[in-house]
Amino acid sequence: MTEIRDPGTDEATDVFVDHRELLFGIVYNMLGSVADTEDVVQETWLSWTGRARGGDSSPTGIANPRAYLVRIAVNHALARRAAISRRRETYVGPWLPEPLLTDAAEDTALRGESVSMAMLVVLESLTPLERAVFVLNEVFGYPHTEIADILDRTAAAVRQVAHRAREHVHARRPLYDAHPRVRQEATERFVEAALGGDIGALMEILAPDVTIWTDAGGNRRAAGLRPVRGRDKVVRFIDGFRSRGAALDLELRYEQANGDPAAVLFEGDSPYAVMVMDLTPEGDRVSDVYIVTNPDKLAHVRREDR
Repeated sequence: MTEIRDPGTDEATDVFVDHRELLFGIVYNMLGSVADTEDVVQETWLSWTGRARGGDSSPTGIANPRAYLVRIAVNHALARRAAISRRRETYVGPWLPEPLLTDAAEDTALRGESVSMAMLVVLESLTPLERAVFVLNEVFGYPHTEIADILDRTAAAVRQVAHRAREHVHARRPLYDAHPRVRQEATERFVEAALGGDIGALMEILAPDVTIWTDAGGNRRAAGLRPVRGRDKVVRFIDGFRSRGAALDLELRYEQANGDPAAVLFEGDSPYAVMVMDLTPEGDRVSDVYIVTNPDKLAHVRREDR
């Protein structure tokens, strides 16, 4: 029996697929969670195809499908943000975004608009509305008037929110961007010293006020329930982390996480940790270390033989 397909639904699917990468990027930067982003993109798809089954309200008749899809996705993301905030109230230890591993040969466009781990940590301190406006304006270049349409607010109100969010972010993360080669070299120097137990090299590369954030979610041993600050304390923490890892025979691979160099540790085929470093404005020392070891946040990380 020949399947009879709805031409409107088929066209709606094509339109959605064309915009899925954009939707993923916007939502991920709003939520910092790959799993929640996938859920929101799926909810957006269901809302979109629901119109395709509505006859006269078919999405193929929408003048600007891109704007319509972004509006659906952003509003679903804002609703999901509330659920994430509730989960964080009972979360054990520091909370970090899920690292998004990128690969030049795969999903480049899909992952290319993700901001750094350090920036995502700063964005967590914004209100959901401020974060939505900042992501749309600063990351994806949407003008205030278009953001106003997406969020159903006036352009003047959006400009105020954008100004407040921008000041907040820039006060906590000055605008600078170290050369990729510098970042890669610093990452490798840090990882080699950390995993090799070279205390002298660690003291040299770490900034005096360095902070290390470890997100284990209560699932794995960590140094404590708060970020560790100060070079001496961080060195002691790293030495303990190295000792525990040495007993597991971990494999190290260098990857890209959120567009930055990262070290990924595997225990067999299972991801054990993702480590990302942030540098001082001068680019010569490590100012922050982000380590995600929560298995739930590493579920999407796969070991692939190169």
